Amino acid sequence: MSKYLLIADDNDGIIDILKTYVMKEGFSPLIAHDGEEALKMFAEYNPLLILLDVMMPKKDGFEVCKLIRQNSTVPIIMITAKGEDRDRILGLDIGADDYIVKPFSPGEVMARIRAVLRRLDISEEQSEDIIYHPGLKINLSDYEVMINGQPINLTKKEIEILWILASNPGKVFSRDNLLSSVWGYEYFGDARTVDTHIKRLRSKINLPEDFSWDIKTIWGVGYKFEVKNV
Repeated sequence: MSKYLLIADDNDGIIDILKTYVMKEGFSPLIAHDGEEALKMFAEYNPLLILLDVMMPKKDGFEVCKLIRQNSTVPIIMITAKGEDRDRILGLDIGADDYIVKPFSPGEVMARIRAVLRRLDISEEQSEDIIYHPGLKINLSDYEVMINGQPINLTKKEIEILWILASNPGKVFSRDNLLSSVWGYEYFGDARTVDTHIKRLRSKINLPEDFSWDIKTIWGVGYKFEVKNV
């Protein structure tokens, strides 16, 4: 497995700090000062994880994240001065795994990196696993979802949410349960992020009313994967 860790930021001071801490953790840092350079280094080195600033020249972090997510599930942690909810939700919705707002503690950044990589290790351990329900197949190793034999275009987080729910039919998960399971206990985001992802997931799978399973809302509690008696 690659030990490269890509740091994409146009602030040399931040780069120097992150580079020092990344090296202490045993990773080999790759440095990019703009979005185009970040994409080039990603393609060349296939890093284990990306620390991605939003406000960069040539291509901003949101655009870089979108382009990478077209063909890769590499973990991405966005680091930015933008702290508004809409920016955090946008970053997560386009595929970022975590979101850190400046000013930050380097120790916190490394803790977030370790948390994301722990979740990656768990995913790799489960990579042989495939879940089946009537008309549904979820292959976590390929991040592929099929409904009635047709592939459904879902984001990484949408697939992980569906995987957790479908792995435990009938079990009710609170928003905080899903937030900690998918984004990790170290993520300090808003539980409304879960509602946004569930809404988009439902829209994309677009199940008929008489289908044999569904994602049900348990008002005031959370969500569950319900298998119907048909």
